[in-house]
Amino acid sequence: MGAMTAAMVAAVAGVLGTLLAPVVTTWAAKRQRAEERRVEERRRFFEERRAAYTAMNRASRHFHTMLKDALHRLRDGVYSDDDRDQVEQARRDYRDHYAEAQMIVPEAVLRASRDVNVVLAAVDATAKRIDRGLSGDGESAEQALIDLKAAEPALTAMRRIMREDLGVAD
Repeated sequence: MGAMTAAMVAAVAGVLGTLLAPVVTTWAAKRQRAEERRVEERRRFFEERRAAYTAMNRASRHFHTMLKDALHRLRDGVYSDDDRDQVEQARRDYRDHYAEAQMIVPEAVLRASRDVNVVLAAVDATAKRIDRGLSGDGESAEQALIDLKAAEPALTAMRRIMREDLGVAD
């Protein structure tokens, strides 16, 4: 009986193995595809964040530079329509990249970006008033240039937070 039972168990195991092999293979393949999709989704999200950070950083720094140049030209009395157009384009680019980033970046990055925005927006408003001859008490291109310096540490902090979020180690 022992040999016959062993043969019977072996036969049943063989039949079950034959029947279950495609099921197990299909299950394993589905799991692998699901994991590949998760990995691809994480990679795609990382790339989106990196692109948003790059665009936001570039636009913030460009707007900062354009404001600084505008204030120097205002101070020197050589601010032109072309300069106004360039500052306006930099402002639009900055605003558009910030709006895009709001949908995918963490709150820490948005807070850092708002810190930059507070300075840039205030200096931009001052530059416009100076340009229109409507500057308030104590508002001058020289003072606005000093005020604009406050954006530099905020820009650095924003970049640092973005890099940390991306896993970039110094």
